Amino acid sequence: MLRNYSLNSFTSPKYKSVPYSEESNPNSPDYSEEESWAVLPSNYPKTLNDINRNINNSAAIFFIYPTLLLDPDNVSWNSDIFDKNIRDDVINKSVKYQASAWAKSGDLYVPFYRQAHIRIFTSPYDKLGIKAWELAYSDVKKSFEYFLKNYKGDRPVIIASHSQGTIHAKRLLKEYFDGKDLQNDLVAAYLIGAQIKTSDFDYLKPLESRYETGGYVSWNSFKKNKYPKKYPEWFKGGVVTNPITWNLDKTSSFSDHLGLLYIDDKIYPQSVKVQIIDGLLWTSIPKVPNRFFLSFLKNYHYADINLFWVDIQRNSIDRLNAWLKKNNQ
Repeated sequence: MLRNYSLNSFTSPKYKSVPYSEESNPNSPDYSEEESWAVLPSNYPKTLNDINRNINNSAAIFFIYPTLLLDPDNVSWNSDIFDKNIRDDVINKSVKYQASAWAKSGDLYVPFYRQAHIRIFTSPYDKLGIKAWELAYSDVKKSFEYFLKNYKGDRPVIIASHSQGTIHAKRLLKEYFDGKDLQNDLVAAYLIGAQIKTSDFDYLKPLESRYETGGYVSWNSFKKNKYPKKYPEWFKGGVVTNPITWNLDKTSSFSDHLGLLYIDDKIYPQSVKVQIIDGLLWTSIPKVPNRFFLSFLKNYHYADINLFWVDIQRNSIDRLNAWLKKNNQ
């Protein structure tokens, strides 16, 4: 619908695979080198050139992209961040259509990391590839530690992520923010496209109003009145934020929607309304060109961010300003 850069469905194609071997791991990123980052303030890709950046009192935004290693015939367990196709996918898909939503709130930092292949989410690969998953997280962790030491400074932080990136982000938050001093610097964590339960954290809480800070928001989008095949295991019981009203409303109207970012790179406001059920964000068929073809889609996972692109942009600015006011900055 909006750009197919992540899970198309929650069904499992037939994957080719080989036993995991550390000897086959792609070369490790060096986060002191610019080439190991998809986005740094000193090296914004052209896809972000049209966004007016907020350079005053800005946040430091750390974004973790979703699974882009999708080819069922690719036997790699982890992506090679130096492969041109991988790099292009990250920048022209995830950065352009996802990370860009936060760009007006401050400086974007997007590390390349050796993401795990999509088959890691299905049996038996989820068990066979545990080390591949750990390798991906080790890169995210190293990049975040470098970010803290060399880039953050005394600025507030926004954590943003999608899908596989969100599962890694949840772990980062647990290790570095949950009940720790760094939580005081957290504007918000946007943990999108993966199940987040309130029990995942001891101190971090879901944000329940538009200007609240220091916690997280989360949702998983699906077509209204439809359920994913793995709904009980992957969604039920998860936190669901309303990404249009940003409060405890279970529904929204078309007039509330600020705008989605479509594949024609145009913004379409008042295009979507939502309904919250247990663990899912039910979404109406977007009012965009070729809308008829979208009526056949049930899974909006790959558009979790695009659908609410302007809403996220506005909300991140609102929360940043609220954090700055609260901290007298």
